[in-house]
Amino acid sequence: MEQPPSDRKIIHVDMDAFYASVEQLDNPELRGKPVAVGGGEKRGVVSAASYEARKYGVKSAMSGYLAKKKCPHLIFVKPRFDRYKELSQKIRKIFLEYTELVEPLSLDEAYLDVTNNKKGIPSASLVAKEIRQRIKEEIGLNASAGISINKFIAKVASDYNKPNGQKTVPPEEVESFLEALDIRKFYGVGKVTAEKMYQLGIFSGKELKLKSIEYLNEHFGKSGSYYYQVVRGVHNSEVKPHRIPKSVGTEHTFFENLSSEVFMLEKLEKIAHELERRLKKSKIAGKTVTLKIKYSDFAQQTRSRTLPYYIADKSMIFDTVKELLYQEKPQNSVRLLGISLSNLNTEKKTTLPEKPLSVQLQFDF
Repeated sequence: MEQPPSDRKIIHVDMDAFYASVEQLDNPELRGKPVAVGGGEKRGVVSAASYEARKYGVKSAMSGYLAKKKCPHLIFVKPRFDRYKELSQKIRKIFLEYTELVEPLSLDEAYLDVTNNKKGIPSASLVAKEIRQRIKEEIGLNASAGISINKFIAKVASDYNKPNGQKTVPPEEVESFLEALDIRKFYGVGKVTAEKMYQLGIFSGKELKLKSIEYLNEHFGKSGSYYYQVVRGVHNSEVKPHRIPKSVGTEHTFFENLSSEVFMLEKLEKIAHELERRLKKSKIAGKTVTLKIKYSDFAQQTRSRTLPYYIADKSMIFDTVKELLYQEKPQNSVRLLGISLSNLNTEKKTTLPEKPLSVQLQFDF
């Protein structure tokens, strides 16, 4: 394979409990208290939790009911996405003063390539420290950062010294860092894959590195090549300022559970209309339609269909979703419905090299 870039300096900046921190910033009475941003304890789901709430086990995507049970004095706050977006844009302006190579992942995190930063600062660690300091001074929020030779390692590192900290993994420490890394920390290894790896005797990067590419491909399919590469510090994905979405979707949680397909179709038609609006605004079309169903017991199900042509029209999306809904009778009453479109006309097919090269990198971090 081609030799991986040996001179990149990548920073992953991740805002600390962003939504909850914004609410505490704007409302001094919430500071130091357990806060959950979400729809409330009866029907809502926690979108974000302050660090005070996390001490009680409150997490994002947790039901409001369970969150309140874990932390009886939890304070629920309704999300204000316009405010989050406003502050996110201010944070991004700070990023752009250091480099044009900024790839936002969401409102609260982004990758920065500071190999050739605008201020000529030789150390990526110092760049990250200065950016975090400016975010605190100018906006009032804490941010954490990870710094390394590629996006994969930088993202893992940003989680190490949270909140309000940073970790640098310089080239000479990449190998030992990845070998000691818990397999669950590898980006792309979910709960099911982690359990499978445990059964195969893979608990950390060290055990993963001992497996051949043939072995990994046999047990994990196409993902095997990816695992073989990243554990050797090879991840050539560039920081892309204009990140291409892989899917576009819209979903809605209902105040009352839905038990009739007729009522579900009524809601799905409105969701399809909103999705059409988003697709046309972005000039995007896709081939794969996915229906997401979350039941009253929080069990989740998805049903997908790939068409031979690109669509973005509400009626065509709705017709496909209708077929997916009637594919199988809902298992229970429904609390959430969502529609997403993937296999977009913006995607570019790329292939990964089969045999990556491990190299020792030397430059100032």
